[in-house]
Amino acid sequence: MRLRTHARLIAATLVVLALVAVAMWPESMEVDAATVDTGPMQVTIDEDGETRVRDRFVISAPVSGRLQRIELESGDRLVRGRTVLVRLTSAESPLIDPRSRAELAAAVEGARAAVGQAQAERERAAATLARARSNLRRQEELDKGGLLARDSLEVAQTAVKTSEEALRAGEFTVTRAEYELQLARARLQAPTSAGREVVIVSPIDGIVLKRLRESESVVPIGEPLLEIGDPQRLEIVADLLSTDAVRVPPGAPVILEQWGGGHPLQARVRRVEPSGFMKVSALGVEEQRVNVLIDFVDVASAARAIGDNYRVEVRIVTWSNDNVVRVPVGSLFRRGEGWATFVVEQERARLRTVQLGQRNDTFGQITGGLSAGQIVVLHPPDTLTDGVRVEVRGR
Repeated sequence: MRLRTHARLIAATLVVLALVAVAMWPESMEVDAATVDTGPMQVTIDEDGETRVRDRFVISAPVSGRLQRIELESGDRLVRGRTVLVRLTSAESPLIDPRSRAELAAAVEGARAAVGQAQAERERAAATLARARSNLRRQEELDKGGLLARDSLEVAQTAVKTSEEALRAGEFTVTRAEYELQLARARLQAPTSAGREVVIVSPIDGIVLKRLRESESVVPIGEPLLEIGDPQRLEIVADLLSTDAVRVPPGAPVILEQWGGGHPLQARVRRVEPSGFMKVSALGVEEQRVNVLIDFVDVASAARAIGDNYRVEVRIVTWSNDNVVRVPVGSLFRRGEGWATFVVEQERARLRTVQLGQRNDTFGQITGGLSAGQIVVLHPPDTLTDGVRVEVRGR
Protein backbone atom coordinates (compact mmCIF):
# COMPACT_ATOMS: atom_id res chain seq x y z
CA MET A 1 0.00 0.00 0.00
CA ARG A 2 2.82 2.37 0.91
CA LEU A 3 4.71 1.53 -2.30
CA ARG A 4 1.63 2.27 -4.38
CA THR A 5 1.29 5.68 -2.69
CA HIS A 6 4.97 6.52 -3.39
CA ALA A 7 4.55 5.56 -7.05
CA ARG A 8 1.59 7.90 -7.40
CA LEU A 9 3.54 10.77 -5.82
CA ILE A 10 6.51 10.18 -8.15
CA ALA A 11 4.23 10.08 -11.21
CA ALA A 12 2.48 13.30 -10.19
CA THR A 13 5.83 15.01 -9.61
CA LEU A 14 7.07 13.96 -13.09
CA VAL A 15 3.90 15.29 -14.73
CA VAL A 16 4.29 18.63 -12.95
CA LEU A 17 7.96 18.86 -13.94
CA ALA A 18 7.07 18.05 -17.57
CA LEU A 19 4.40 20.75 -17.62
CA VAL A 20 6.88 23.28 -16.17
CA ALA A 21 9.51 22.28 -18.74
CA VAL A 22 7.05 22.66 -21.59
CA ALA A 23 5.92 26.04 -20.29
CA MET A 24 9.50 27.31 -19.95
CA TRP A 25 10.80 25.78 -23.21
CA PRO A 26 11.82 28.66 -25.60
CA GLU A 27 9.58 29.06 -28.63
CA SER A 28 11.07 28.86 -32.12
CA MET A 29 11.23 32.17 -34.06
CA GLU A 30 9.79 32.06 -37.56
CA VAL A 31 12.15 33.50 -40.17
CA ASP A 32 12.51 33.69 -43.94
CA ALA A 33 15.55 32.00 -45.40
CA ALA A 34 17.49 31.62 -48.63
CA THR A 35 20.19 29.28 -49.88
CA VAL A 36 23.71 30.38 -50.70
CA ASP A 37 24.37 29.43 -54.33
CA THR A 38 26.76 30.01 -57.20
CA GLY A 39 25.89 31.79 -60.41
CA PRO A 40 26.41 34.88 -62.58
CA MET A 41 26.52 38.33 -61.04
CA GLN A 42 27.03 41.83 -62.37
CA VAL A 43 27.26 45.30 -60.86
CA THR A 44 25.54 48.09 -62.76
CA ILE A 45 24.94 51.82 -62.52
CA ASP A 46 21.28 52.48 -63.27
CA GLU A 47 20.07 55.83 -64.59
CA ASP A 48 17.50 57.28 -66.98
CA GLY A 49 18.78 58.15 -70.44
CA GLU A 50 17.53 59.87 -73.56
CA THR A 51 18.07 59.05 -77.20
CA ARG A 52 19.10 61.71 -79.68
CA VAL A 53 20.24 61.99 -83.28
CA ARG A 54 23.97 62.43 -83.17
CA ASP A 55 24.24 64.83 -86.14
CA ARG A 56 21.26 67.19 -86.38
CA PHE A 57 20.89 70.25 -88.58
CA VAL A 58 18.78 73.35 -88.01
CA ILE A 59 17.59 74.88 -91.30
CA SER A 60 17.31 78.68 -90.93
CA ALA A 61 16.15 81.45 -93.25
CA PRO A 62 19.19 82.68 -95.23
CA VAL A 63 17.49 86.02 -96.00
CA SER A 64 14.60 88.03 -94.66
CA GLY A 65 11.44 87.52 -96.68
CA ARG A 66 8.09 85.80 -97.08
CA LEU A 67 8.18 82.09 -96.28
CA GLN A 68 5.94 79.79 -98.29
CA ARG A 69 3.99 77.13 -96.40
CA ILE A 70 6.19 74.18 -95.43
CA GLU A 71 4.46 70.99 -96.57
CA LEU A 72 6.99 68.59 -95.04
CA GLU A 73 6.00 66.90 -91.78
CA SER A 74 7.99 65.26 -89.00
CA GLY A 75 9.21 61.85 -90.14
CA ASP A 76 9.21 62.59 -93.88
CA ARG A 77 12.20 61.12 -95.72
CA LEU A 78 14.78 63.46 -97.26
CA VAL A 79 17.13 62.90 -100.20
CA ARG A 80 20.35 64.84 -100.27
CA GLY A 81 20.40 67.54 -102.94
CA ARG A 82 16.88 66.72 -104.22
CA THR A 83 14.25 67.23 -101.53
CA VAL A 84 13.12 70.85 -101.32
CA LEU A 85 12.90 71.91 -97.69
CA VAL A 86 11.97 75.60 -97.85
CA ARG A 87 10.90 78.15 -100.43
CA LEU A 88 10.88 81.85 -99.57
CA THR A 89 10.87 85.17 -101.41
CA SER A 90 13.40 87.75 -100.34
CA ALA A 91 11.97 90.87 -98.74
CA GLU A 92 10.75 93.72 -100.96
CA SER A 93 12.02 97.28 -100.59
CA PRO A 94 9.83 99.28 -98.19
CA LEU A 95 7.45 101.93 -99.54
CA ILE A 96 8.52 105.58 -99.22
CA ASP A 97 6.11 108.05 -97.63
CA PRO A 98 5.93 111.69 -98.95
CA ARG A 99 8.02 113.10 -96.12
CA SER A 100 10.77 110.53 -96.58
CA ARG A 101 10.68 111.06 -100.34
CA ALA A 102 11.17 114.82 -99.87
CA GLU A 103 14.07 114.19 -97.49
CA LEU A 104 15.70 111.77 -99.96
CA ALA A 105 15.21 114.23 -102.84
CA ALA A 106 16.91 116.92 -100.79
CA ALA A 107 19.72 114.48 -100.03
CA VAL A 108 20.16 113.92 -103.80
CA GLU A 109 20.43 117.67 -104.44
CA GLY A 110 22.88 118.02 -101.58
CA ALA A 111 24.99 115.20 -102.99
CA ARG A 112 24.92 116.82 -106.45
CA ALA A 113 26.11 120.10 -104.93
CA ALA A 114 28.87 118.25 -103.09
CA VAL A 115 30.01 116.81 -106.44
CA GLY A 116 30.16 120.29 -107.94
CA GLN A 117 32.11 121.60 -104.96
CA ALA A 118 34.57 118.72 -105.18
CA GLN A 119 35.06 119.29 -108.90
CA ALA A 120 35.75 122.98 -108.29
CA GLU A 121 38.33 122.11 -105.62
CA ARG A 122 39.96 119.70 -108.04
CA GLU A 123 40.17 122.38 -110.78
CA ARG A 124 41.69 124.86 -108.35
CA ALA A 125 44.27 122.24 -107.29
CA ALA A 126 45.06 121.60 -110.97
CA ALA A 127 45.58 125.32 -111.63
CA THR A 128 47.81 125.61 -108.58
CA LEU A 129 49.86 122.65 -109.78
CA ALA A 130 50.26 124.21 -113.27
CA ARG A 131 51.52 127.46 -111.80
CA ALA A 132 53.92 125.63 -109.45
CA ARG A 133 55.40 123.68 -112.38
CA SER A 134 55.83 126.85 -114.46
CA ASN A 135 57.59 128.55 -111.54
CA LEU A 136 59.83 125.50 -111.09
CA ARG A 137 60.92 125.65 -114.74
CA ARG A 138 61.91 129.33 -114.39
CA GLN A 139 63.82 128.59 -111.20
CA GLU A 140 65.70 125.77 -112.91
CA GLU A 141 66.76 128.06 -115.80
CA LEU A 142 68.07 130.63 -113.33
CA ASP A 143 69.86 127.92 -111.40
CA LYS A 144 71.66 126.78 -114.54
CA GLY A 145 73.07 130.28 -115.00
CA GLY A 146 74.15 130.44 -111.36
CA LEU A 147 71.81 133.32 -110.67
CA LEU A 148 69.60 131.59 -108.03
CA ALA A 149 70.14 130.45 -104.48
CA ARG A 150 69.82 126.72 -103.83
CA ASP A 151 67.08 127.23 -101.21
CA SER A 152 64.80 128.97 -103.72
CA LEU A 153 65.02 125.98 -106.08
CA GLU A 154 64.10 123.57 -103.28
CA VAL A 155 61.13 125.72 -102.30
CA ALA A 156 59.85 125.58 -105.91
CA GLN A 157 60.27 121.77 -106.02
CA THR A 158 58.37 121.37 -102.72
CA ALA A 159 55.55 123.54 -104.02
CA VAL A 160 55.15 121.26 -107.07
CA LYS A 161 54.98 118.12 -104.90
CA THR A 162 52.45 119.72 -102.55
CA SER A 163 50.27 120.76 -105.48
CA GLU A 164 50.37 117.26 -106.97
CA GLU A 165 49.18 115.75 -103.66
CA ALA A 166 46.44 118.37 -103.40
CA LEU A 167 45.26 117.44 -106.91
CA ARG A 168 45.16 113.73 -106.01
CA ALA A 169 43.14 114.52 -102.88
CA GLY A 170 40.76 116.56 -105.01
CA GLU A 171 40.23 113.66 -107.40
CA PHE A 172 39.44 111.28 -104.48
CA THR A 173 37.00 113.85 -103.11
CA VAL A 174 35.21 114.03 -106.46
CA THR A 175 34.99 110.22 -106.66
CA ARG A 176 33.55 109.95 -103.14
CA ALA A 177 31.01 112.70 -103.85
CA GLU A 178 29.89 110.94 -107.03
CA TYR A 179 29.34 107.65 -105.11
CA GLU A 180 27.36 109.48 -102.44
CA LEU A 181 25.22 110.96 -105.21
CA GLN A 182 24.57 107.47 -106.61
CA LEU A 183 23.62 106.24 -103.12
CA ALA A 184 21.18 109.09 -102.61
CA ARG A 185 19.58 108.42 -106.01
CA ALA A 186 19.26 104.68 -105.21
CA ARG A 187 17.43 105.45 -101.98
CA LEU A 188 14.99 107.58 -103.92
CA GLN A 189 14.16 104.87 -106.45
CA ALA A 190 10.74 103.16 -106.32
CA PRO A 191 10.62 99.71 -104.59
CA THR A 192 10.73 96.58 -106.74
CA SER A 193 7.46 94.71 -107.19
CA ALA A 194 8.82 91.33 -105.99
CA GLY A 195 11.93 89.85 -104.44
CA ARG A 196 14.03 86.88 -105.56
CA GLU A 197 12.86 83.34 -104.75
CA VAL A 198 15.25 81.36 -102.55
CA VAL A 199 15.06 77.54 -102.51
CA ILE A 200 16.77 75.40 -99.84
CA VAL A 201 17.30 71.68 -100.56
CA SER A 202 18.25 68.99 -98.06
CA PRO A 203 22.00 68.77 -97.33
CA ILE A 204 21.71 65.14 -96.05
CA ASP A 205 19.85 61.87 -96.47
CA GLY A 206 17.60 61.60 -93.42
CA ILE A 207 14.24 62.64 -92.03
CA VAL A 208 12.50 65.73 -90.70
CA LEU A 209 12.82 65.74 -86.91
CA LYS A 210 10.84 68.90 -86.11
CA ARG A 211 8.87 71.45 -88.12
CA LEU A 212 9.41 74.75 -86.35
CA ARG A 213 7.44 76.83 -88.89
CA GLU A 214 4.45 75.67 -90.91
CA SER A 215 2.24 78.50 -92.20
CA GLU A 216 3.20 81.14 -94.72
CA SER A 217 4.65 84.16 -92.94
CA VAL A 218 7.31 86.85 -93.05
CA VAL A 219 10.47 85.70 -91.30
CA PRO A 220 13.68 87.52 -90.40
CA ILE A 221 17.10 86.33 -91.45
CA GLY A 222 18.34 83.45 -89.27
CA GLU A 223 14.83 82.31 -88.21
CA PRO A 224 14.89 78.50 -87.44
CA LEU A 225 12.48 76.65 -89.75
CA LEU A 226 13.24 72.90 -89.62
CA GLU A 227 15.34 70.38 -87.71
CA ILE A 228 16.58 67.44 -89.76
CA GLY A 229 18.88 64.51 -89.07
CA ASP A 230 19.88 60.95 -89.94
CA PRO A 231 18.09 58.40 -87.68
CA GLN A 232 20.80 55.84 -88.47
CA ARG A 233 23.17 57.93 -86.34
CA LEU A 234 21.27 57.50 -83.09
CA GLU A 235 22.94 57.68 -79.68
CA ILE A 236 21.99 57.82 -76.01
CA VAL A 237 23.00 60.39 -73.45
CA ALA A 238 22.69 59.72 -69.71
CA ASP A 239 23.81 62.13 -67.01
CA LEU A 240 25.41 60.28 -64.07
CA LEU A 241 26.59 61.51 -60.72
CA SER A 242 30.26 62.40 -61.03
CA THR A 243 31.05 59.81 -58.32
CA ASP A 244 29.49 57.13 -60.56
CA ALA A 245 30.92 58.44 -63.82
CA VAL A 246 34.51 57.89 -62.65
CA ARG A 247 33.72 54.14 -62.45
CA VAL A 248 32.58 53.92 -66.07
CA PRO A 249 35.31 53.04 -68.61
CA PRO A 250 34.85 53.64 -72.36
CA GLY A 251 33.59 50.47 -74.02
CA ALA A 252 31.65 49.28 -70.96
CA PRO A 253 28.59 47.16 -71.94
CA VAL A 254 25.19 48.75 -71.43
CA ILE A 255 21.75 47.14 -71.09
CA LEU A 256 18.77 49.27 -72.15
CA GLU A 257 15.47 48.46 -70.46
CA GLN A 258 12.04 50.04 -70.03
CA TRP A 259 12.11 51.52 -73.52
CA GLY A 260 8.74 50.09 -74.53
CA GLY A 261 9.87 46.92 -76.26
CA GLY A 262 9.61 43.36 -75.07
CA HIS A 263 13.34 42.73 -74.80
CA PRO A 264 16.39 44.72 -73.63
CA LEU A 265 18.72 46.36 -76.16
CA GLN A 266 22.49 46.14 -76.11
CA ALA A 267 24.80 49.16 -76.27
CA ARG A 268 28.29 50.30 -75.31
CA VAL A 269 29.75 53.41 -73.72
CA ARG A 270 31.48 55.58 -76.34
CA ARG A 271 32.65 58.49 -74.22
CA VAL A 272 32.49 59.94 -70.74
CA GLU A 273 32.58 63.71 -71.17
CA PRO A 274 35.50 65.38 -69.36
CA SER A 275 33.43 68.30 -68.05
CA GLY A 276 30.54 68.08 -65.59
CA PHE A 277 27.67 70.40 -64.79
CA MET A 278 25.43 71.29 -61.86
CA LYS A 279 21.88 69.91 -61.81
CA VAL A 280 19.14 70.34 -59.22
CA SER A 281 17.34 67.08 -58.43
CA ALA A 282 13.59 66.68 -57.93
CA LEU A 283 14.19 67.03 -54.19
CA GLY A 284 15.97 70.35 -54.66
CA VAL A 285 19.48 68.95 -54.04
CA GLU A 286 22.35 70.30 -56.13
CA GLU A 287 24.20 67.43 -57.82
CA GLN A 288 27.33 67.38 -59.93
CA ARG A 289 26.51 65.45 -63.10
CA VAL A 290 28.51 64.15 -66.08
CA ASN A 291 27.14 63.20 -69.51
CA VAL A 292 27.91 59.66 -70.70
CA LEU A 293 27.48 59.02 -74.44
CA ILE A 294 26.34 55.53 -75.45
CA ASP A 295 26.12 53.85 -78.88
CA PHE A 296 23.71 51.07 -79.86
CA VAL A 297 25.30 47.76 -80.82
CA ASP A 298 22.68 47.29 -83.56
CA VAL A 299 21.74 50.86 -84.46
CA ALA A 300 19.68 49.84 -87.51
CA SER A 301 17.29 47.73 -85.41
CA ALA A 302 17.15 50.37 -82.71
CA ALA A 303 16.35 53.14 -85.23
CA ARG A 304 13.34 51.16 -86.46
CA ALA A 305 11.88 51.02 -82.94
CA ILE A 306 13.17 54.16 -81.20
CA GLY A 307 13.23 57.76 -82.31
CA ASP A 308 14.80 61.03 -81.26
CA ASN A 309 14.36 62.17 -77.62
CA TYR A 310 12.95 58.83 -76.39
CA ARG A 311 13.36 57.80 -72.75
CA VAL A 312 15.26 54.61 -71.89
CA GLU A 313 16.52 53.05 -68.69
CA VAL A 314 20.29 52.65 -68.82
CA ARG A 315 22.16 49.95 -66.90
CA ILE A 316 25.91 50.37 -67.32
CA VAL A 317 27.83 47.23 -66.36
CA THR A 318 30.93 48.11 -64.33
CA TRP A 319 31.75 44.53 -63.13
CA SER A 320 30.55 41.04 -64.02
CA ASN A 321 31.43 37.39 -63.31
CA ASP A 322 29.72 34.22 -64.52
CA ASN A 323 30.45 32.04 -61.47
CA VAL A 324 30.55 33.53 -57.97
CA VAL A 325 29.32 32.48 -54.55
CA ARG A 326 26.41 34.82 -53.93
CA VAL A 327 23.89 35.52 -51.23
CA PRO A 328 20.82 37.81 -51.19
CA VAL A 329 21.72 41.27 -49.89
CA GLY A 330 18.69 41.07 -47.57
CA SER A 331 20.56 38.56 -45.44
CA LEU A 332 23.60 40.79 -44.86
CA PHE A 333 24.06 43.42 -42.19
CA ARG A 334 26.88 45.50 -40.78
CA ARG A 335 28.82 44.25 -37.77
CA GLY A 336 31.55 46.64 -36.77
CA GLU A 337 33.69 47.38 -39.82
CA GLY A 338 32.68 44.17 -41.58
CA TRP A 339 29.64 42.24 -42.71
CA ALA A 340 27.76 39.36 -41.05
CA THR A 341 24.78 37.04 -41.54
CA PHE A 342 22.82 34.39 -39.65
CA VAL A 343 23.23 30.79 -40.83
CA VAL A 344 20.54 28.21 -39.98
CA GLU A 345 22.20 25.11 -38.47
CA GLN A 346 20.24 22.39 -36.66
CA GLU A 347 17.22 24.68 -36.36
CA ARG A 348 19.26 27.40 -34.66
CA ALA A 349 20.57 30.74 -35.93
CA ARG A 350 24.36 31.00 -35.89
CA LEU A 351 26.07 34.36 -36.35
CA ARG A 352 28.73 34.30 -39.06
CA THR A 353 31.16 37.03 -40.13
CA VAL A 354 31.65 37.02 -43.91
CA GLN A 355 34.00 38.62 -46.41
CA LEU A 356 32.02 40.58 -49.00
CA GLY A 357 33.27 41.35 -52.51
CA GLN A 358 31.08 43.07 -55.08
CA ARG A 359 27.48 43.94 -54.30
CA ASN A 360 24.40 45.02 -56.26
CA ASP A 361 20.74 45.52 -55.45
CA THR A 362 20.02 41.77 -55.42
CA PHE A 363 23.12 39.79 -54.48
CA GLY A 364 26.37 40.13 -52.60
CA GLN A 365 29.54 38.27 -53.62
CA ILE A 366 30.90 36.10 -50.81
CA THR A 367 34.68 35.70 -50.83
CA GLY A 368 34.94 34.03 -47.43
CA GLY A 369 32.86 32.81 -44.46
CA LEU A 370 30.13 30.94 -46.36
CA SER A 371 29.89 28.16 -48.90
CA ALA A 372 27.29 27.19 -51.45
CA GLY A 373 24.36 25.19 -50.07
CA GLN A 374 24.18 26.84 -46.64
CA ILE A 375 20.93 28.44 -45.51
CA VAL A 376 20.92 32.07 -44.35
CA VAL A 377 18.22 34.14 -42.67
CA LEU A 378 16.58 36.81 -44.81
CA HIS A 379 15.92 40.19 -43.21
CA PRO A 380 16.87 39.09 -39.67
CA PRO A 381 14.91 41.01 -36.97
CA ASP A 382 16.68 42.93 -34.23
CA THR A 383 15.52 40.34 -31.65
CA LEU A 384 17.37 37.52 -33.38
CA THR A 385 20.60 36.59 -31.59
CA ASP A 386 23.20 33.87 -31.89
CA GLY A 387 21.88 30.43 -30.89
CA VAL A 388 18.17 31.28 -30.96
CA ARG A 389 15.95 28.44 -32.16
CA VAL A 390 14.40 29.31 -35.51
CA GLU A 391 11.84 27.77 -37.80
CA VAL A 392 12.09 28.56 -41.50
CA ARG A 393 8.77 29.89 -42.74
CA GLY A 394 7.26 27.74 -45.48
CA ARG A 395 9.11 24.52 -44.62
